[in-house]
Amino acid sequence: MKKLLSVMLGAALSLNAFASDKGTFDDYVNGLKQEAREQGISESILSEAFQGVEFKPRAVTADRNQPEKKLTLDEYIPRAVPDWKVKQAKQLYQQHYSDLKRIGDEYGVQPRFIVALWGVESNFGKFTGNYRVIDALSTLAYEGRREAFFRKEALAALNILQQGHISPDKMKGSWAGAMGQCQFMPSSFLTFAADGNGDGKKDIWNTKADVFASTANYLSGSGWDENYTWGRQVKVPAGISPELQGREASKGKFLAEWSKLGITRYDGRALPTLDEDIKAWLIMPDDDNGRSYLVYNNYNVLMRWNRSYYFALAVSHLADRIVMD
Repeated sequence: MKKLLSVMLGAALSLNAFASDKGTFDDYVNGLKQEAREQGISESILSEAFQGVEFKPRAVTADRNQPEKKLTLDEYIPRAVPDWKVKQAKQLYQQHYSDLKRIGDEYGVQPRFIVALWGVESNFGKFTGNYRVIDALSTLAYEGRREAFFRKEALAALNILQQGHISPDKMKGSWAGAMGQCQFMPSSFLTFAADGNGDGKKDIWNTKADVFASTANYLSGSGWDENYTWGRQVKVPAGISPELQGREASKGKFLAEWSKLGITRYDGRALPTLDEDIKAWLIMPDDDNGRSYLVYNNYNVLMRWNRSYYFALAVSHLADRIVMD
């Protein structure tokens, strides 16, 4: 209770500090509404979207907080991808396979990766956030640490409402404004959201076919290649140069080149020999004593979705287990 009161008091003091520099929160919202008008957002949408809008101290606290303890991959992967989630992913993969196959074929994305992203992002739609998106984004724009980013996202959210894909009262998401079962930021929605069932709407909150199509469209539009997987866990020789590690374009090498440097599959066998060799990058997210991977460009695409090595590895691990266990 003391910690909660401290957080709330700190947020209240922060709000007062903002007010002296930028006017009140209401003043800021009025400016945001005026900018939206100039972009063609209707008065009826603005009235509904900002009705009862509130500054959300918890969103500010969440944005500023950093994890106190960094887990290793050996600790993180079993938590992010427990056996019960793998079992559920397999069941949902089979249950929705008709839609997943149709959408996967249309966009050129293996269905297992669509399901894996769905599972890691929102536990298959169970945890999508309960913040009013306009409240969260207006709060974080006003707070100012990343004002330009969150102001742009708030305007994108209003455009989504203007297009009629969701009503303002149902536009819910995370403290950061990530929305729906695939947790798209509003700008990502405008770029990648897709109508997966042909009803004319892009409903990533409630319509699974739209969630699948939007996920597949994001991956496809970001450079996904369905002819390949994401990568593999490997063994590296002791003392391998840190200069070889990383995802910079210049550090990509063909598998044959990595083999010559002594890298093998995790079980010690040689790396695969392909008719058409593929470039891979060596990543060691923990340290020389942690897990090592050779990752392909599809992994780099997952990193565009979320810039966390751990997130992308959790998705990759779940995708593998859906079809390999």
